[in-house]
Amino acid sequence: VTLVESGGGRVLPGGSLRLSCAASGFRYEDYVVGWFRQAPGKDREFVAAISWRGFTRYADSVKGRFTISRDNVKNTVYLQVHSLKLEDTAVYYCAARQSWVIRTLHWLSEYDYWGQGTQVTVSS
Repeated sequence: VTLVESGGGRVLPGGSLRLSCAASGFRYEDYVVGWFRQAPGKDREFVAAISWRGFTRYADSVKGRFTISRDNVKNTVYLQVHSLKLEDTAVYYCAARQSWVIRTLHWLSEYDYWGQGTQVTVSS
C-alpha cells in the first residue's frame, strides 16, 4: 500500500499549485482521503478531506482557496491551491482512512496510510 504525493514547489505569494496523491495497493475508491500539512516547528494539521462519495471538508484557514477532488479511475486525489500565502509554506501529506466521521477528520491517528509528503514553499 502506497500513497505518493507530487506537485509541490516554490511559488510567489498569490500563486497556485495542484498537488496530487496517487494510491496503489488498495481500493482507493473505498477510502476517505485527507490532506495535512506540517510547517517547520509546528504540528501536522488538517487541511481538507474528501469522502468516497465526494463530500468535502476544509480547515477554516484554507476555505475558499483550496479545493480537494478525486478521480477514482486514476486512483488519485488532488488538492488545488490558490491565493497562496507565506503561512501556507509546509510539507503537504495525503492520508487515507475508511470512515467518514466529520468530528474526527482532523485526527491524524484515524488515518491508516500516509504518503511521504511534498514541499510547498511560498516565498517572494
